[in-house]
Amino acid sequence: MFSFCLLVIKFFVSLQSKNKNPLKKICIIALFFVVFTACSEYYTPKPRGFYRIDLPEKEYIIFDDKTYPYFYEIPVYANVTPYEAENELFWANVNFPDFNATINLSYKALRGNLNEHVADAMLFVDKHQGKATRIRELELNDSKNRVFGMLFDIRGSGVASQYQFYITDSSRHFVRGALYFNHAPNNDSLAPVIDFLKTDMEHLIETFQWRRR
Repeated sequence: MFSFCLLVIKFFVSLQSKNKNPLKKICIIALFFVVFTACSEYYTPKPRGFYRIDLPEKEYIIFDDKTYPYFYEIPVYANVTPYEAENELFWANVNFPDFNATINLSYKALRGNLNEHVADAMLFVDKHQGKATRIRELELNDSKNRVFGMLFDIRGSGVASQYQFYITDSSRHFVRGALYFNHAPNNDSLAPVIDFLKTDMEHLIETFQWRRR
């Protein structure tokens, strides 16, 4: 395109120098500026955008399946299904169908081995160190309901699980939770959804209680 414009400009220059008619010279000069202006315009591509994501209103209901040793609140746009694991009880998935995401909940009965389960939870967090740009830790301490633990905010465009936590009563129960999207991570475009579901995970923790038996 640039080479073509140069050829056209050279043509107008030679034509103008050969032509002695003042009126024709004015017309040639006018045409010259039209072509020059057209050739000077550059196409500026629009920045890449992402699809608009409609986020539902926040409204919560209690999940209180009496077969589980704990209960908590989930948003109305989520559902809970049992997670079948060999030799394990009381595991569950909190599913978010609209976002193709899941919070995996795994349960362990404590037998004087709290430190072992805390170490395992930390190991799952450490697996994201290679792709994480930041890992923020938040202590959880609800002495009234005996819910203690840690919440991990894991940031990075290729991180597979952006939020994880573990909670325990420190004597009988231990639960680990992790948020996953059921597709390859693209956390830059998913940022609004990730932050939206973070609020739901925090609400789950804030309303979490152990069942008294």
